[in-house]
Amino acid sequence: MANTFRQYLQAETIILQVDLIVCFRNLQKRTDDAVSLFGDKEAGGICVLKGYKEYYYGYDGKAVYVDLIDELQSKYPLTEPQIIGESAQKAFIGLFGAILRMRNLLSSFDDFAGNEILSEREMQDYQGRYNDLYDEWRNRRKEHEKEDITDDIVFEVELIKQIEINIDYILLLVEKYHDGHKSDKELLITINKAVDSSLELRSKKSLIQNFIAGINDVDDVLLEWKEFVVKKKEEELAAIIAEEKLKNDETRKFVEYSFRDGVMKTTGTDIDKIMPPMSRFGGGREKKKESIIQRLLAFFERFFGIG
Repeated sequence: MANTFRQYLQAETIILQVDLIVCFRNLQKRTDDAVSLFGDKEAGGICVLKGYKEYYYGYDGKAVYVDLIDELQSKYPLTEPQIIGESAQKAFIGLFGAILRMRNLLSSFDDFAGNEILSEREMQDYQGRYNDLYDEWRNRRKEHEKEDITDDIVFEVELIKQIEINIDYILLLVEKYHDGHKSDKELLITINKAVDSSLELRSKKSLIQNFIAGINDVDDVLLEWKEFVVKKKEEELAAIIAEEKLKNDETRKFVEYSFRDGVMKTTGTDIDKIMPPMSRFGGGREKKKESIIQRLLAFFERFFGIG
């Protein structure tokens, strides 16, 4: 009876986590999609949890966590540096997405702790590959806007974000590395792998690496980081303004509001207001505008959330 009640509570928790899917009306597809995030694409409308062992070891001949991990390690060993070929990449993306959904479900069971099979380092390595492919396929989509080549590719971005490593964790590792007089090279590898496994921190990798390379004898690594970010942020923004010949005051206000609001608006007339005077004929202005947008977006992604 106690175990049944525990499963009931776990089911209630999961139902709440998927935006009260029991209240959806005439939204069967969204309901199924929401349930599928928790590992069971065949749940079909009603979210009824099976037990931990069924999801971990399998049931009714269905491959679940143990089988998925075995397939991952056998088909895509970490000893192989890359996943070559479009079909292999698609298969990996689908497989790892299924593992992310299953881990998300299993994390609601206490028994899963310590039984993840993959070590933290191995999970970060696989997440790094997954994120590499996310960036690669996202860039392919930008290059083929008229022909959507990624319609059948689904990345579980939200599930990746749920296990994101934040900058505070990275700085704790940096502090440990610094306190050890920069002698523990394994810590550097750990830091790089942790950054690669995070969608949010990947764009800040070179910034983090430059900071690590430059710190020497400091009393407070966190304070040093904040000062480093402020300095680099100003240097890079000043360079963009100078090289793109942007209006200084207007650009700084635009960037300030973007960081305040948590998003950089690239539509409307905001970008036009900071651009230098240019002819609207011949297409040169639009190319210049796109170049400015790309540089400012890269700048925003690089510094947002770490100041």
